[in-house]
Amino acid sequence: MTAATTEGGRVALITGASAGIGEALAIRLARDGWQVVVSARREAALQAIGEAHPDIAGRLHPYPLDVTDPAACEQVFDAVEAEVGEIDTLILNAGDYDPMPLDHFDPAVFRRLAEVNYLGTVNGVGAALARMRPRGRGQILVTASLSAYRGLPQAAPYGASKAAVLNMAESLRPALEGTGVTLRVINPGFVKTRLTEKNRFHMPQLISAERAAEYIHDEIDDAGFEIVFPKRFGYTLKLLRLLPYKLYFALTRRMVQS
Repeated sequence: MTAATTEGGRVALITGASAGIGEALAIRLARDGWQVVVSARREAALQAIGEAHPDIAGRLHPYPLDVTDPAACEQVFDAVEAEVGEIDTLILNAGDYDPMPLDHFDPAVFRRLAEVNYLGTVNGVGAALARMRPRGRGQILVTASLSAYRGLPQAAPYGASKAAVLNMAESLRPALEGTGVTLRVINPGFVKTRLTEKNRFHMPQLISAERAAEYIHDEIDDAGFEIVFPKRFGYTLKLLRLLPYKLYFALTRRMVQS
């Protein structure tokens, strides 16, 4: 992909950048010379990233944003392109998570996670396409999850929202061929963040946010549709997609009972 450039370097906008993978990736790209727009709802947390890293503070640009507000997405994207530069790469990473055992089934949790994880991503994709398609360049990366592959115990609200993100990306990818705009998906496994701290079960191949950022950084300009990590865990879950339901439910039933 031929990247758009500005006088100060390539411009990336990362949502959900106040902590976790988003923050780690913002720091990694800024150290590479990118101009990085860090976006999340908490302005103080965004400001703190630059304060903690004065060597790259000039390449970190905080823009508070609630991705569930489509009008706010339009306004922030306009402001970024006017004040920082043309958005070359958009990374839609804002997300929320709560585990849900059956005894705590709550439609409100489904609604909240869908608003942030799925519709928040839709809002960002819409704002980006309106700007990238007319100029015929740009890339959009959306963060789904390995849990989007198949339903996992205690993850119904989260997994469903991420499956919707993955399905949307699969639908839009071929439609965008030839437009100069690339849509790709990031499918992480377990990453140590404030969200996964809610889990009370063993998380296989748990990695740090910094390691996750390295995986994304290393493939940020690749042509492939999917960035998957950690690799071994990703391949294991890809194989689970091939199991017939009888075998798959036998496996997940044991997970529920453990």
